[in-house]
Amino acid sequence: MTDHQILDLGNVVLQSGLTFRGAKLAYKTYGKLNAGKSNAIVFNTPFGASHLDIEFWVKPGCALDPEKYFIVIPSMFGNGLSSSPSNTPAPFDRGRYPHFTVYDNVVLQHRLIADTLGIEKLKLATGWSMGAQQAYHWATIYPDMVEHLAPVCGSARTSPHNFVFLEGVKAALTADAAYRDGWFHEQPVRGLRAMGRVYAGWALSQSFYREELWRQAGASSLEDFLVVGWEGNFLRRDANNLLAHIWTWQHADISANNLYNKDFKKALGSIKARAIVMPGATDLYFQVADSEIEVKHMVRAELRPIPSIWGHRAGNNNIHAADFKFVDDALKELLAHA
Repeated sequence: MTDHQILDLGNVVLQSGLTFRGAKLAYKTYGKLNAGKSNAIVFNTPFGASHLDIEFWVKPGCALDPEKYFIVIPSMFGNGLSSSPSNTPAPFDRGRYPHFTVYDNVVLQHRLIADTLGIEKLKLATGWSMGAQQAYHWATIYPDMVEHLAPVCGSARTSPHNFVFLEGVKAALTADAAYRDGWFHEQPVRGLRAMGRVYAGWALSQSFYREELWRQAGASSLEDFLVVGWEGNFLRRDANNLLAHIWTWQHADISANNLYNKDFKKALGSIKARAIVMPGATDLYFQVADSEIEVKHMVRAELRPIPSIWGHRAGNNNIHAADFKFVDDALKELLAHA
């Protein structure tokens, strides 16, 4: 894959205290930065994904219009493009890959945005799922920098139930015989297929399956949907990378740093950005109730659940036009606000 750039960050000290040597941040930009550098947007990647999985949002006429804005998609560490278990040399390869927190990710992304690209203000920080977790971190670590915030189907802190959901996903993956000594020695085909089937039951709602909306995804049967849409999706991922992202997701917390010292309400209250928080109405693991708590402690935030039965997928839906439009319209609304 050669359609992205790499920023060499050198040796970086992580929240864990470990030094990661030769850290590399992959990113792709769309559009042009204007003379005042006032049209920049950071669009963060979700779990196990790269810019290729979300760039369908970036197109003329949509909110993330490259003819109007300069959009930066930085890849999360562990996604296979930025430094990851799959591309890091020993001794920090595979199971010895150090844990990157969401805080680590955003602090290093800031070096790209501020130091390399020379951007002092972000018109918008947004993302879906783990991308939303990063957007929240942008708004709390750099509150004077982020003008507008749009977390979509994500959270400022991983809830206990969300943590347990991920334990189930992780257990299915690591039950494969390829998992030994804390990492995968070869691609765990059975484990990845099992992970896909477990995930399928959580990522979409009960109503989605009752109404057979998998047909809209081009599946000819439920089994076809599970094999092609879910087993196939995870079979193309690196299992050690997925484990790294699961850890990062489970430990996401905007207050788990020296700025806020675990004071979650203080961290939320520090957000200066005008925000529209968009949980999925039928999301089974990033629930509306958690978003309600977050918005309650934010100064300029509106809760706007996505009215969809596509569950978690409602926030990143390139199949169901109504879901895409709901989120896109909210992003346009934020960007239009002075």
